[in-house]
Amino acid sequence: MKCRIMHESSGRMRVHMAQCYMTLQEADMLEYYLRSIDYVNNVRVYERTCDAVILYRRTEESRSDLIRRLSSFSYEEKAVAELVPGQTGRALEREYEDKLALMIMGRMVRRFMLPVPVRTAWTIWRSLHFIGKGIRALSAGTLEVSVLDAVAITASMLRGDFSTAGSVMFLLDAGELLEDWTRRKSVDDLARSMSLQVDRVWQVTGDTDKDAAPKEVLTDIRLIREKDHIIVRTSDIIPLDGKVVRGHVSVNQASMTGESVPVDKHPGGYVYAGTVVDEGECVIEVTRAAGSGKYDQIVRMIEESEKLKSETESKAYHLADSLVPYSLAGTAVTWLLTRDVNRALAFLMVDFSCALKLSMPLSVLSAIREAAEGKIRVKGGKFLEAAAQADTIVFDKTGTLTFATPKVAMIVTFGGADPDESLRIAACLEEHYPHSIANAVVEEARVRGLDHDEMHTQVQYVVAHGIASRIDGRKAVIGSYHFVFEDEQCVIPDGEEKKFESLPEEYSRLYLAIGGILVAVICIHDPLRPEAQEVIRSLRRLGLDNICMMTGDNRKVAKTIADKLQVDYRAEVLPEDKAAFIREAHRKGQKVIMIGDGVNDTPALSEADVGISISEGAAIAREVADITITQDSLEQLVLLRRLSLALMRRIQSNYRFIISFNSMLIILGVTGILTPSASALLHNTSTIVAGLRSMTNLLRESKNENG
Repeated sequence: MKCRIMHESSGRMRVHMAQCYMTLQEADMLEYYLRSIDYVNNVRVYERTCDAVILYRRTEESRSDLIRRLSSFSYEEKAVAELVPGQTGRALEREYEDKLALMIMGRMVRRFMLPVPVRTAWTIWRSLHFIGKGIRALSAGTLEVSVLDAVAITASMLRGDFSTAGSVMFLLDAGELLEDWTRRKSVDDLARSMSLQVDRVWQVTGDTDKDAAPKEVLTDIRLIREKDHIIVRTSDIIPLDGKVVRGHVSVNQASMTGESVPVDKHPGGYVYAGTVVDEGECVIEVTRAAGSGKYDQIVRMIEESEKLKSETESKAYHLADSLVPYSLAGTAVTWLLTRDVNRALAFLMVDFSCALKLSMPLSVLSAIREAAEGKIRVKGGKFLEAAAQADTIVFDKTGTLTFATPKVAMIVTFGGADPDESLRIAACLEEHYPHSIANAVVEEARVRGLDHDEMHTQVQYVVAHGIASRIDGRKAVIGSYHFVFEDEQCVIPDGEEKKFESLPEEYSRLYLAIGGILVAVICIHDPLRPEAQEVIRSLRRLGLDNICMMTGDNRKVAKTIADKLQVDYRAEVLPEDKAAFIREAHRKGQKVIMIGDGVNDTPALSEADVGISISEGAAIAREVADITITQDSLEQLVLLRRLSLALMRRIQSNYRFIISFNSMLIILGVTGILTPSASALLHNTSTIVAGLRSMTNLLRESKNENG
């Protein structure tokens, strides 16, 4: 497609597409096409101007390749259309941008182009909405901000000051629109991040009606169609709506219904995309393909909850309501003492609610947007507030403090077993339950060119312990020392005890046993992330004094990592131990952030005040977590902490400014220094200033540092 480079600097290019008009769908296609390129860091497509701003890792090769890809881009390619998810948020942004623009344009037209009688009639007609809200509140026996708004608007009109009444109503409408925009965007961002967290599924290609184990093929979820069969197991997120045709599972449907008690599903039972298998295994016949229902279900679930609004926001709103009786009382007392209507109206012309309802949601919206720009997905303002208030942070080790992609360092075999055959068996078992350690085993088998087609019967996964199955009639288990030797009572071959005792301590280990006898120990090199030490130091400087690492690994490996980071640690812990540690911290009055990436971290992620998952981790961890870091770097934690602290400072700053400035206006009005019209003008101006300030970036210096 033809395009023109409008502006270019190091790593940044603005291009104009040669077309007169760009639809929302075309804008999404172009944006996701560019995002799919490896060296592209970020893209923003502006459909109104047909422009795209591209941030990328610039080299001569990448620049020329980017220009080539732009030239060859076509909206007609099916592969490009498939890159776009079912919901992108662009339509929602356009909807509210248009509403706000029309609101402002309507205000300008009425103010400067319509004759006074028409403006007056429109103001009276529009006031009926606000007066009606005030009357309904009084009928319910409550004194809320709507009552104060109704009295202020009515008083202005009775005085003949229709301009002030119109200004008050315009700001109330704008605040309500922006509050609704903030809520809808938060819901939309959350629903989109939750609606498709599974890229590939195990498709069943055998005959599911027979007793023999069906053949499983790892398949792109976009290729799954209705009537296809897929298999899910313990801890899996059910990726698509469907009907159970074989097996039995216990399903946690909290993401759909809010009810955390697991529901048993037998053949014939219906299961929903986004729910989680607590226990068991089943084959599902798909009734709804990817992207055709889960988003709407999640939106409904979120809209029924109150978890998006922070406590500070809620307190600010309640404060506005609680001041209403005092404002009305102040109006009455001032009139009784002075018999001056203008002075009495000082309490009505200044409405704390306008500024609070405008600035608070805008601050949260800006923070969530800025977090998204920093590759951080936040599920609501409540969690940014909790991240700011936390004083304790708990890290999982594997895949979090250490790399998400560890490597197999060595394979030590026993009983004359072949290393490659042992690795092939291990990969065959581990590929069903992706975790950073399991991924390392599967990747090593791929690097060695080992084919590991299904050779086992039904696989059983024991969370935080290991995997059990049967191969050639013999039980095969792979997992932790506790699982293999204590739970499964496996033994070391006679005469090889010394070999076992001399295994290198610096590696994490997976133990593979067949028929009750140890076959191999797979040693995993799990190196510390290079940024981990500086991140820990930065978090301490930002007020997180209590830092602890928790891992199921052996004590020596854990101590080595903890000593390097100078943090407390707990080794050889189970999932329930991590959750219990957080509950104990809560009993001590601490607020806790938990960071993890695996299935075994989900109880702790749920228990913490803020659960943070790593995007490369298990899908269930991302589902449970409140915040997801979508960039493979712990430095995002520092950005998150700084952003959350900055948000709380802004909210408190807005709160103090709104209360103090408007209180001053009331005092000046009561003393007769300001007229009601002047008070209303200054109040409206301060509201707009607070709103505009709330829309600015919280971390300007961070943005500048990042280019």
